[in-house]
Amino acid sequence: MDYQKNEAREWAREHLTGVSGVSNPSFTADLKKLNRNAIAHDINKIAELGYDYTLIMAETAITPEENAEFTAVAREASAGRTKLFFHAAFPSLEENIRAARLAEQAGADIALLSYPAQFWPTTEQQIYDYTKSFCDAVDMAVMLFPIPLWGFERVNPAGMSVALIRRMVDTIPNVVAIKAEQGYPQPIGIVEMMHHFKDDIVVNHPIENQCLPLMDVMDIQFSGTSNTQWMSDYYPKAFKLARSGQWEQAMESFWATMPARLANDSVGASYMPGISTLNRTSWKYQDWLAGFNGGALRHPMTRLPDKHMKALRAGLKAAGLPCTDDPDEAFMAGRIQA
Repeated sequence: MDYQKNEAREWAREHLTGVSGVSNPSFTADLKKLNRNAIAHDINKIAELGYDYTLIMAETAITPEENAEFTAVAREASAGRTKLFFHAAFPSLEENIRAARLAEQAGADIALLSYPAQFWPTTEQQIYDYTKSFCDAVDMAVMLFPIPLWGFERVNPAGMSVALIRRMVDTIPNVVAIKAEQGYPQPIGIVEMMHHFKDDIVVNHPIENQCLPLMDVMDIQFSGTSNTQWMSDYYPKAFKLARSGQWEQAMESFWATMPARLANDSVGASYMPGISTLNRTSWKYQDWLAGFNGGALRHPMTRLPDKHMKALRAGLKAAGLPCTDDPDEAFMAGRIQA
């Protein structure tokens, strides 16, 4: 990290800009080790596409030590072009803290704070305590992440209320940003968080199909983390256009890519409402279509039906975006050998 903990908010205001993709881990054929060559390939590709950040995705069967190795390989491959998010997505507070400390040493720049499925709060105090405990234990800047996935709506209809976020911002100095997805799929979170917190922390909208239109009326400096890299360099370019006063040109790109967006939304809508969990196999397949490594994930690996593969491929092609002609059966093997 190129900042001290007490400088985290100033660092974020200056450097947390642009867009962030998501980088999934790749494994050897026997799934026993990380495929370092494939990881380096994917990080180099996302950097070449113009992504300012990427999330080192940990919401799969990966240990804290492997996550640190993933981070170190990514740090070397990025060569300063793309900064790295640590993904606090391990099953307990203690393991997330241990993994974060290892990731800090390996080269992570900032943490995205998820909440484990095993965490079942019934009060805002419990959510606050978990958040503060994590932030106090690490040196990294931390991005808050309110979203209905956590199930916090049993505590408050917003999941994480304005009052709770205000308390966190006022008492946890390394909270530097918020990935505002309260009320998803509606843009309620970004509007309310921007209203209350735009002068305190970086308010971020990761939902590409809402962010670009909103940039005509909101000063959004960062968008991520999200799997927009499957649409190659479209989003970094469009975001830069919108930020530089060329919003109309950005919206031309937005409409041109609509077939891919609709395919992505359709596939997500087929499973997300019922299980509140992202299908990382789908994300990895989408990346593979765009030239990333692909390859199998470890068990429990969610399946991706053929009809979803066909829809995603057709969406990319209809949008005129880069898309492999390789057959789908090549996806599981991946492109890059260990």
